[in-house]
Amino acid sequence: MDQSVAIQETLAEGEYCIIISFLAVQGVLCEGDSRQSRLLGLVRYRLEHGGQEHALFLYTHRRMAITGDDVSLDQIVPVSRDFTLEEVSPDGELYILGSDVTVQLDTAEFSLLFRLPFGSHTRMFLQEVTKACFLFFSRQNKSKSEITDMVRSSNITVSNKAHMLSMQKFGLRDTIVKSHLIQKEEDYTYVQNFRFFVGTYNVNGQSPKECLRPWLSHGIQAPDVYCVGFQELDLSKEAFFFHDTPKEEEWFKAVSEGLHPDAKYAKVKLIRLVGIMLLLYVKQEHAAYISEVEAETVGTGIMGRMGNKGGVAIRFQLHNTSICVVNSHLAAHTEEYERRNQDYKDICSRMQFCQVDPSLPPLTINKHDVILWLGDLNYRIEELDVEQVKKLIEEKAFQTLYAYDQLKIQVAAKTVFEGFTEGELTFQPTYKYDTGSDDWDTSEKCRAPAWCDRVLWKGKNINQLSYQSHMALKTSDHKPVSSVFDIGVRVINEELYRKTLEEIVRSLDKMENANIPSVSLSKREFCFQNVKYMQLQVESFTIHNGQVPCQFEFINKPGENSFCKQWLSANPSKGFLLPDSDIEIELELFVNKTTATKLNSGEDKIEDILVLHLEGGKDYFLSVSGNYLPSCFGSPIHTLCYMREPILDLPLETVSELTLMPVQTEDDGSRLEKPMEIPKELWMMVDYLYRNAIQQEDLFQQPGLRSEFEHIRDCLDTGMIDNLSASNHSVAEALLLFLESLPEPVICYSAYHNCLECSGNYTASKQVISTLPTFHKNVFNYLMAFLQELLKNSAKNHLDENILASVFGSLLLRNPAQHQKPEITEKKKAQEFIHQFLCNPL
Repeated sequence: MDQSVAIQETLAEGEYCIIISFLAVQGVLCEGDSRQSRLLGLVRYRLEHGGQEHALFLYTHRRMAITGDDVSLDQIVPVSRDFTLEEVSPDGELYILGSDVTVQLDTAEFSLLFRLPFGSHTRMFLQEVTKACFLFFSRQNKSKSEITDMVRSSNITVSNKAHMLSMQKFGLRDTIVKSHLIQKEEDYTYVQNFRFFVGTYNVNGQSPKECLRPWLSHGIQAPDVYCVGFQELDLSKEAFFFHDTPKEEEWFKAVSEGLHPDAKYAKVKLIRLVGIMLLLYVKQEHAAYISEVEAETVGTGIMGRMGNKGGVAIRFQLHNTSICVVNSHLAAHTEEYERRNQDYKDICSRMQFCQVDPSLPPLTINKHDVILWLGDLNYRIEELDVEQVKKLIEEKAFQTLYAYDQLKIQVAAKTVFEGFTEGELTFQPTYKYDTGSDDWDTSEKCRAPAWCDRVLWKGKNINQLSYQSHMALKTSDHKPVSSVFDIGVRVINEELYRKTLEEIVRSLDKMENANIPSVSLSKREFCFQNVKYMQLQVESFTIHNGQVPCQFEFINKPGENSFCKQWLSANPSKGFLLPDSDIEIELELFVNKTTATKLNSGEDKIEDILVLHLEGGKDYFLSVSGNYLPSCFGSPIHTLCYMREPILDLPLETVSELTLMPVQTEDDGSRLEKPMEIPKELWMMVDYLYRNAIQQEDLFQQPGLRSEFEHIRDCLDTGMIDNLSASNHSVAEALLLFLESLPEPVICYSAYHNCLECSGNYTASKQVISTLPTFHKNVFNYLMAFLQELLKNSAKNHLDENILASVFGSLLLRNPAQHQKPEITEKKKAQEFIHQFLCNPL
């Protein structure tokens, strides 16, 4: 994850320098046995006299750096004569492509050792450090050999066969060769079985208390590959907000010690999102054939910001087979199966991996030969009460019980895991037990047993050898699960590969062709009807290539910064086509908070022209048109107050006129109707929550369903309040999205700095609020009154002032977009400002 945003917030324009650019990566500072997380930021700045310099900024941080509040500058290391950053191999560790990168930072004053995560972002960071060193020594008039020696350390050099096979190629000819090699793969490869161990364990926030060998290595042949996943690694509130956790190192050590004793293993990758962690190990003799390792995370918590639920994944190439391993923790509670379905779809759609060739589009989960999906999927057993479930378990009637399993039912309905396979469940449910025992849950909630912990797979040449739980481990309220597979991997025969390559090159030598590439498009005009706020619409067309290989790309029109408007995207936006081949392009239209206001006001329309360019050929023009249905989302507060009728019942000219109306508008008597004190749409949502959710647990912390948001939006925009029927969490999230979409926040941008200055003085803070435009002041007071009512029921809903101040602080009090980035303390002051109004009478 790119941490640059957090560092950017800490960088103020200095008196003697101007910040030009910055790039950051998260790593671990290794000092003896100590491991401390650090952010490394490479900053390029311009001096007063016009020269440019670089420096490495080292930050400590208390959580994964989301904002400037979360980081603290530890030291600044200028790129100077005695600066080196050298890649090193830790003693006793096998270096393989895909391992985390260990680098040593040396200056005249100190020497520090950092471990950086393997991946494209670290590669980019180290390349930029190399450039910075090169620029410095070039200015010092060093010789080329001296410069090369001094900056050698920042270049990562790998000399294994797998990396050579996956090296980035440049130019059309190399692209054609690579494409033909993929088509002829069966001519130079053979299938060899590799044994995979796949394990999942929800550890309920516990530290390891027992040896993991009964789970990881007992009674099995030493696997070639280990894929080990955990959920709920840390249940503390700090971890919920992306804090570092000592549990990571504890469980990593426990797994390493529990691997099969008959083989030596190299760690390929560790990836963690809050409490979801995935570890990948391979036998040392296979390490040279692992390549293209990437790891990514997707949080599916409320508004996409919380990582307490979601997924982590590692993708890699083993010999010539691409493999993706996903570990997920989906939404809890028996009735929330639709939310679990949505979490799965979100992980699939948002999980994207960079490719070795940066010009190629990212890979998704489904773009792999083999997919292994493990985790606490949280699907429960429905329609049976607790005693019926326990009775069937006692009788070992697992197949009878399996008929009521939500995952089985949802897979059969093709709502999740389409194309995936799961082995037969011959073991009793793995949840929920009393910790430290094999007894079913005896707590007050008395949870019904369920197969929460699962392993599924997708792909060819996969044979499951075992699928079982491990009752011997009693650390958690879950039991760990394992599955062992034999997976057929395509291995390259070097002699056949060379012959195939030679044949392809010879045939290309005969293809000297001066013809201009040309394509045909299945469609050139696209009309998106009745576009709605945050509702994706997709139109597709096919590009059919002629007889000449070609590269295509959507290009910018003259004077524009992007090839399309913000609400539109094309996927893929560029690519390569072999002769007589096809590719489908999807045009995705999605209106969000950034683009909605101008569409409401008529300043923008659903109209655009796309230019599809062929390298060495002509351009094709695609026309995009449609109509946008105005929404209260993205409309200003004062505009909505003047709309006594639902926004979709008003003429477009009226919506446009009201949206463009100045914020400070006062009623001059010329309006047909007197304005309302607050927007009716806001009242509808708050009133619904007041009547139905005043005691709701996890309000404003658990996400709702996307389908329900669309229903809520339609009810608000049509005024059909009587039809509003949705979960409390969906309405709460809709309220937050409404506030986030306001083009002018509840506390106007002009009052932002005054609010920060008086965040510790409640009297002065109330004075600032009193100066807001009437409608904004009304909305602020109305929301504060509602939140105070929620806090009166904190014994039931478990909300407190800190949670609400954190959630609403960034929505009600936003930094003016046209001003410089906020300083470190600004976000905290914004939360403190809101906190005062939650704790004191209005």
